[in-house]
Amino acid sequence: MVDINVVVANNIADQMKKHNTKQIDLANAIGVKKQVMSKMLNGSRTISIAELHRIAEFFHVSTDNLMESPVAECEENVVMAFMGKVNTEAARDALHTVDELADMIIYHANVRDNAKVVSETWEM
Repeated sequence: MVDINVVVANNIADQMKKHNTKQIDLANAIGVKKQVMSKMLNGSRTISIAELHRIAEFFHVSTDNLMESPVAECEENVVMAFMGKVNTEAARDALHTVDELADMIIYHANVRDNAKVVSETWEM
């Protein structure tokens, strides 16, 4: 289940990166302390609708834009979803290898489990 606090916090963090804004600058702009802004951005504090509106105005975006769940949230493959956050090509390659190994381990575990079921004596 998607935590809306985390979704909003991630969207705000994206806007901060896009506009090269620091936490303290955004905190001052919306009238909260830096510690409160930090809790907002790590998703541990719910952002009020008034605060969300002020943040949206600060970045010149809609509040809907800040609450929009990204498509990546629907990604069921955790490794592939995480891969988008990796910065180096070597790390992406390593994650891809890990993903392939995990698939092989699951496949062989399923084959072993199926072999056990097939080899059991059937009772009638």
